[in-house]
Amino acid sequence: MPWNLEMHEYSCLAPYVDCYNVDKIIVGANSTVSQKTYLCTASHDITKTSIPLITAPIMIKDQSWVGASVFIGMGVTIGQGAVVGATASVFKNIEPWTIVGGNPAKLIKKRVLND
Repeated sequence: MPWNLEMHEYSCLAPYVDCYNVDKIIVGANSTVSQKTYLCTASHDITKTSIPLITAPIMIKDQSWVGASVFIGMGVTIGQGAVVGATASVFKNIEPWTIVGGNPAKLIKKRVLND
């Protein structure tokens, strides 16, 4: 297992997922991160002349699905059961059991289970 990557039971990183795991990335149980997604736990503080590296973990909670080619920025938590639509850019925490999409990602609707 790569450094700073924690995968729980039945979680999946699809082909070509890029984990810039300078800080911790946690993928919860029964969660999928689809192909070509970029998980970015670091950036630079442009308010300082030295532009130092800053980091924060990414947490993808249980039963979540991150669609293809999504960008998830540092410090973001994807709530339990949330769905992130393909090509979305996520810079803020996503509430549990919601569906989001777009750039920046915005609420589309609540996720309702029928089983």
